[in-house]
Formats: sequence, structure tokens, C-alpha cells
Amino acid sequence: MTEQQYYMTEALIEAKKAFALKEVPIGAVMVRKGEIIARGYNLRNSAKNPLCHAEIDVIDKSAKIVGDWRLEDCTLYVTVEPCPMCAGAIVQSRIPKIVFGTRNNKAGCAGSILNILQEPRFNHQVEIEENVLQQECAELMRAFFKNFRKKSNM
Repeated sequence: MTEQQYYMTEALIEAKKAFALKEVPIGAVMVRKGEIIARGYNLRNSAKNPLCHAEIDVIDKSAKIVGDWRLEDCTLYVTVEPCPMCAGAIVQSRIPKIVFGTRNNKAGCAGSILNILQEPRFNHQVEIEENVLQQECAELMRAFFKNFRKKSNM
């Protein structure tokens, strides 16, 4: 198992927590100097708050741990490509690299719809590594939405 796969496995553990709560199963971990410093998962429905995305939670926790809004020595691992809000927060927090599992063709802003993370007009660009444990990340999303659609049709 590669280092990227190890950390993505940890992000998948977080995503499964969201799944168990009937939340969209997206999980994230922040890594600094080879150590996970923060973990999070979607809680948007439970919290009734549109800001409760996995990435936002992890960025917030990480900034408190690091003691700075700049997370320049961290790498964010997330199971699904970030949305516009999360991509903006990643740029604003100066995270140098993100690793994600699967693309988000409906809201992805690391290349699917837009690429906010590497927009050259911003003062910070983010290195992107994608498709780490892609199958596992995509399958968790498919299972969630299949289950969601089944319940919606009842």
C-alpha cells in the first residue's frame, strides 16, 4: 500500500461515518509531517448547515491545531473532488497539495467543471493528485445514491 492509499483509506473511514448517518459519504483527513492532524466527514444534513462539508471541517480543525490560517505544510486527502466552496477554502488556506479519490462531475472544482485549485489568476495554486482508490471512493458514492433513490421512490 502506498502512502497515498493509506491516507485515502483513512479518509474512506471518515466517509463511511457520513454514510452511516445518511449523509453524502465524503471523508477527509489532513496530513502534516507524515501524521494525520485532523479528520472529518460531511454533516450538512445533520447540522442543517451548508458549510458542513468534510473539507471545511478538516481545514477548520487543522488551522486550530497549527495555530495559523496558512496550512502550507499540509496535504489534504478527500474521497471526492472538492466543490467550489471547498476548493476556494483550500486555495485560501494555502494548502499546497490535495489528493482525491474520485471526480465529482456535478460540482467538482479540481478539473471536472472548473479548476479553481489551479486558476493562474489566483495568488496560490494547488498540486492535485487524483484517482487514489478511485474505485472504492466511487463505489461508496454509488451505493449511497442508489440507496437514496430507492427510498425516494417508496
